[in-house]
Amino acid sequence: MEATEQRNPWRWIPTLYFGQGIPYVVVMTLATVMYKNTGFSNTDIALYTGWLYLPWVIKPLWSPLVEMFGTRRRWVVALQFLLGTCMAMVALTTHLPLFFQASLAVLWLMAFSSATHDIAADGFYMLALRKQQQAAYVGVRSTFYRAATILGQGALVSLSGVLIERHGDAQTAWSIVFFVLGALFLTLFAWHALVLPRPAADQPPPAGKQLYREFFDTFGAFFRKDGIVVILAFLLLFRLGEAQLLKMATPFLLDPRDVGGLGLSNKDYGFAYGTVGILALTLGGLLGGVTIARFGLKKCLWPMALAVHVPDLVFVYLSTMMPSSLTTITGAIALEQFGYGFGFASYLMFMIMVSDGAHKTAHYAICTGFMALGMMAPQMASGWIQQQLGYQHFFIYACLATVPAFAVTALIKVDPAFGREG
Repeated sequence: MEATEQRNPWRWIPTLYFGQGIPYVVVMTLATVMYKNTGFSNTDIALYTGWLYLPWVIKPLWSPLVEMFGTRRRWVVALQFLLGTCMAMVALTTHLPLFFQASLAVLWLMAFSSATHDIAADGFYMLALRKQQQAAYVGVRSTFYRAATILGQGALVSLSGVLIERHGDAQTAWSIVFFVLGALFLTLFAWHALVLPRPAADQPPPAGKQLYREFFDTFGAFFRKDGIVVILAFLLLFRLGEAQLLKMATPFLLDPRDVGGLGLSNKDYGFAYGTVGILALTLGGLLGGVTIARFGLKKCLWPMALAVHVPDLVFVYLSTMMPSSLTTITGAIALEQFGYGFGFASYLMFMIMVSDGAHKTAHYAICTGFMALGMMAPQMASGWIQQQLGYQHFFIYACLATVPAFAVTALIKVDPAFGREG
């Protein structure tokens, strides 16, 4: 068996985490743009794509199966083949009479496969690298995950716009985009089948019954934590307003002006929101991490809570003033995304704090499940609420929906030294 050290991590970590980001952005963002381009209502888009969050909510429930059956390497490679096949299958649904239902069914399969791939890839990362290497490459993971987001929300949405202009048909354009995605992911599958190392520790455990017992003990330990009610309230409510705004941001930017949207083309959307916006989000996140390391989570908590939610007013401005300048729109989006990225670092550090101690990996997975639930439930209703209120009043409502976030922020307790280096 080949020793892990013989495989240079630069050969597989960038592509592994680039591959982890692609299906998530496909399910969460590209599907929304595709359905908007093909004429579906905001109510239907928000409700049905909101349900696609469910696999990330409940993925801790089947995470032991990834450890019990087969190696993490085998799971990663097999799931990448399945994900590439799913993307090609979406391409085949675009001209079907029941396109919406058929594509959603494939996206459901893609979402469950992607959530399972996340479990396997993160587990493989920890098994294939020494602890010092894990810390050294964590920035590489994040950078290439963000690169996948830029490709999805930026380049591929822009490509769909070019194809729509060329063919005059959104279904054909999105069919080509998903065939491109399928080919890309099958290439990643072939690459990782060749280059992923085979760590000796990557083996299923010999005693399945003991794993089941530990699994239930792990859940019990999480829900016995001090202040668990406040912890869960923070995880579920901190993003209540932001979650709804995020789901409706894409339809607002793409909808024509006669229904209250800004009427951006797919190309302009891909530049403003999918490229500049994601770069601002990434820079904000990097600065947020540095700031917490300098001052600690407790000192940063309130400034970062404000940084997440106050810039939501940008969308009240955009929906009221309706600027036509792409520069103005892009600048406003960059401001909102930078604030969100900067402040969201506090939410991630809170989950790390809650997970600290025994079972930290499993407890972090549980936290991310509640985080996803806090996004899924509000987003499912956001389309209906927007259609009742219109975009301007909806964004005012979304800003008011951030009030519970400040209430739960006031309740949580943080060690003044937590997160601070030195």
